[in-house]
Amino acid sequence: MAKVLAINAGSSTLKWQLFEMPAETVLAKGMIDRLGMADSVFTAKYGDGKKFKMTRDIKSHDLAATLLLEELKDLGIIARFEDISGIGHRVVAGGETFQDSVVITAQTLRKIESLAEYAPLHNPTQAYYIRVFMKLLPRVLQVAVFDTSLFAKMPPQNYLYSIPYDYYEKYGARKYGAHGTSHRYVSQQAAKLLGKPLADLKMITLHLGSGASITAFDHGQAVDTSMGFTPLAGITMSTRCGDIDVSLLPYLMEKLHINKMSDMIDILNHKSGLLGLSQLSPDQRDLEQAEASNPLAKQALAIFINRVVKYIGAYAATMNGLDALVFTAGSGENGIELRANIIKQLAYFGVQVDPQKNAVRGKARVISTADSKVAAVLMPTNEELMIVRDVMRLGHNDPAL
Repeated sequence: MAKVLAINAGSSTLKWQLFEMPAETVLAKGMIDRLGMADSVFTAKYGDGKKFKMTRDIKSHDLAATLLLEELKDLGIIARFEDISGIGHRVVAGGETFQDSVVITAQTLRKIESLAEYAPLHNPTQAYYIRVFMKLLPRVLQVAVFDTSLFAKMPPQNYLYSIPYDYYEKYGARKYGAHGTSHRYVSQQAAKLLGKPLADLKMITLHLGSGASITAFDHGQAVDTSMGFTPLAGITMSTRCGDIDVSLLPYLMEKLHINKMSDMIDILNHKSGLLGLSQLSPDQRDLEQAEASNPLAKQALAIFINRVVKYIGAYAATMNGLDALVFTAGSGENGIELRANIIKQLAYFGVQVDPQKNAVRGKARVISTADSKVAAVLMPTNEELMIVRDVMRLGHNDPAL
């Protein structure tokens, strides 16, 4: 049995899970929040319902990584640091360089750092954590799992923008997508649930969380995805605008007396989407509670569903058919009414929601009627499990695994 750690690092958070493999048992999980601020919070869940919480100043990534390992030991989850056999790191941007997860070497790490311009808020932090864990556990296998690798081999007609081709050749201007680890996991699990090989299916996966994206799988290959060069593109999201006419930006900048494009991009990322449309909340639950008396809330939800349905229709047409539709992530897993409303607009595909099967939150199951030509599936995502599976896959020659 091997203990494998999954690391999901952000600028001010460090999320982690420790698995016992190959049993895929979660031994412990938690996070460090408010990292770099006063009163940082370390939380952990482990054992038979045990919980741990500590508040202290955690001012650096080095301290956060060291504290994580020390607390795993102090809480008795591991006996010594060397009990950890492998570490999988989520990395946002792999560009075209990384078309699969990869064992981390000094050269690999330099390449991850060189891709920072594609994810300036994530790659530098994630690369730094990799360096820290390599220093703390120098003999432990470390693997990078990229959000973008699933989409690196999409057909050019789906990843190229209709701009001068040399912009792609010189600057890498193309669609890279995001949420690839989640889409990869739920597509595989949904195929298992349906009792069919993924390679035999035309499937659309809907990662509907605060950030939301849609991916088309044609016989096991991801052929298109809604997010673009950055996660800003695609469908309406909680605070992101999704697809927009770029000519609108200079027009609005002039009207709003905005001089820096970065300020405009900030509005599109953090003040738009459901929040901007409703003027109320980015949370669909709040909008559902308010829609009976708040026209803007009702309209925002209608726009969200409209954008989702448009992408499904486009992808089904591109693949010349559809066998399965998969709902995952926060709203996808818990939005009973949302799922029903989306499926109702797809009746022409031959899919109908089964109200009883659909009346659950976060439980893997088929939610369409038995006579539906297209299967609608609810499948909770598990990016951390996908990460540690990749550690095991790439470390099959490592005796510690």
